[in-house]
Amino acid sequence: MTKLYLGIDTSNYTSSIGVIDEYNNILFDSRIVLEVKENTHGLRQQEAVFQHLNNLPKLINMLSNSVDLSNLDTISVSSKPRNQIDSYMPVFVVGKNQAFILSKILKTNYKEFNHQEGHIAAGLINYTKPLHKFISLHISGGTTEILFVENKLDNFNIALIGGTLDINFGQLIDRLGVYIGLKFPCGKELDNLARGGKLLNINIPISIKSNKWSNLSGLENYFKNLINSKEYKIEDIVFTLFYTISSIIEKLIINCINEYHVDSVLITGGVSANSHIREYLLNNNNLNLFFPPSELSTDNGIGIAYIGKIKHGHKEV
Repeated sequence: MTKLYLGIDTSNYTSSIGVIDEYNNILFDSRIVLEVKENTHGLRQQEAVFQHLNNLPKLINMLSNSVDLSNLDTISVSSKPRNQIDSYMPVFVVGKNQAFILSKILKTNYKEFNHQEGHIAAGLINYTKPLHKFISLHISGGTTEILFVENKLDNFNIALIGGTLDINFGQLIDRLGVYIGLKFPCGKELDNLARGGKLLNINIPISIKSNKWSNLSGLENYFKNLINSKEYKIEDIVFTLFYTISSIIEKLIINCINEYHVDSVLITGGVSANSHIREYLLNNNNLNLFFPPSELSTDNGIGIAYIGKIKHGHKEV
């Protein structure tokens, strides 16, 4: 029988379970986005934990009705945000505990990874070329980090080399979306809104430090002032926002490529699903970029399932 691999991810905003087989076919991919109150910018950890506790039984019930798990080889889970000693968020404890319980009941292998590795793995699941070293840019609602990744046999070796120094791109997008009256998270609605926009002919301040780091809080204030001025159409402001974000990402990537002499760049995270950012970056023919499919760019359990198939994990309980 074909071996199966299950992944659980309980991030800040999504409860996810995914199952693949040994040939990387996706057999189950289900997620429940956590509910955020109107006119707020996110969830407190205790609110997110409570929703994960309610969501995982629903997802497991859906899974049990969809996939025969009798040949399940490994259950993997994202147990923390990053592979660092001080990296911890209560939301990941929910998934960790559930994965451990299931592994004991079903008598499977149990592996722990981190959320960041899950995103990287989701980007590699359909990538067929040999890839020993590469740069990975993770841009999401809670993270903007540029990583130097060594694809070791047992695990990924990841070093943080750049990113943002204050707020991240996801926060910038969501804060401006909420500011104009959209419901958090705002990325998808803003993406659609920008399709009717055009680039404004204005001088936008950009802050890049030490070639690989950027400050974004100034951009937040700048674009809020544009909105308050009532001089421009909202769709033009949003299009210009995504253009600006794309140009900053491009500069950071190029600087990292030049310093680390690596040409392959994986871009993951929810913000990477934005159609305007993808189009801008892919039109730069000098960059060897690759993205996961849009549906695997956002938080998911598929990447965790896949990494459980190809890597050892960081510890066993």
